[in-house]
Amino acid sequence: MTRDGTNDVKRRRVFYIPGYDPIPPRRYRELYREHGARQAQVSRYALDLGPRRGDGPFGWHVSATIEDRQVETDVEVMVWSDLVRDSMDRGILATYVQMLRTAWIYIASGALFRLARLRKGPVIAALYPVVFLVGQLLVALALARVAGWGLGLLHPFAAWAGLLVVPPVLAGFRRIDNRLFAYYLMHDYAYSAQFKGANPPALEARLATFTDRIAAALAEDIDEVLVVGHSSGAHLAVSVLSDLLRAGHGPGAEGPALGLLTLGQVVPMVSFLPDAQRLRADLRYLSESEALAWVDVTAPGDGCAFALCDPVAVTGVATAQQRWPLVISAAFSETLSPPEWRRLRRRFFRLHFQYLCAFDRPRDYDYFRITAGPRTLAARFAGRAPSPSRLRRPVSGYRDTGAS
Repeated sequence: MTRDGTNDVKRRRVFYIPGYDPIPPRRYRELYREHGARQAQVSRYALDLGPRRGDGPFGWHVSATIEDRQVETDVEVMVWSDLVRDSMDRGILATYVQMLRTAWIYIASGALFRLARLRKGPVIAALYPVVFLVGQLLVALALARVAGWGLGLLHPFAAWAGLLVVPPVLAGFRRIDNRLFAYYLMHDYAYSAQFKGANPPALEARLATFTDRIAAALAEDIDEVLVVGHSSGAHLAVSVLSDLLRAGHGPGAEGPALGLLTLGQVVPMVSFLPDAQRLRADLRYLSESEALAWVDVTAPGDGCAFALCDPVAVTGVATAQQRWPLVISAAFSETLSPPEWRRLRRRFFRLHFQYLCAFDRPRDYDYFRITAGPRTLAARFAGRAPSPSRLRRPVSGYRDTGAS
């Protein structure tokens, strides 16, 4: 509940935590600008973007008139793209070594097979870079053999000389990875798996700065603090808010409401790993908290997310005191018109970002109403039933939460 005892929002702070993305944060501003304008036209409200107000990391200001009420929102992107870029700065050989190690971690731990019992889509997405990288290597070796045959008439060691073709062929594939995404996805999965589900030290340090930024916002004269975590940013958001509440920085009786919106989450990819005790403890803790509202939005049409999987329950850490998250569907096949759905349904990576985009047949999920509208997250989804097709059966083989 907001400061004046109502659920009305006049001023809001939004903290957006991206997934594993090396692209600078301005991409998200332009995405918000473009699709906010589209959604405003479809839904008949006003939405204007301007420069960020005040000091701090990258962000923007939104002035909106929605449901006949005016709202001022400051959006801040919680930047960790530099850590992503550093983790992607590997040579071709190192990436193949990384592929073997990551595959071994998921297979030997049993996580891969348990994940497949939830949703096939994200598991296929996880296998995609392995298949493509192996395929690229086979193509390079085949070309090396052809080159060796071509030289065989001239030199007895031509077969070995043909192997010189392999490095430039693999380098050529890497140059076009902005269309194939094999290296990008491999680095993504390897980043979470490198410590078997534990956060890298540099990421832990960055999460601490995120926590401090949000704690400072909760002391401001505003009506709502809303944290949005997309893709792998969802599990980071869970840990950040758990740290914040454990440290006693949660909203007071007279302070702003606190909300968590997780979109296209891939939490099980991390929480199912053996050393993810920190994340499993955070999931349990946050799911029982009365200090916030947590809404989890996915869609079966998003093959990169664990659609309608309750991340707490499937990880096996739900208790009788579980309150969150409210698991609902964005139902892409229904909230996008048939022509738009046909245009996007095979564009798997684009669909994974649809949660941040406009819908031409929106229902109760509207990213721009949620982030810039006049109601808190809790009020907007008050009384909303969870999706009847959500998955709650515990599947993870690792459920310990460590000392936490």
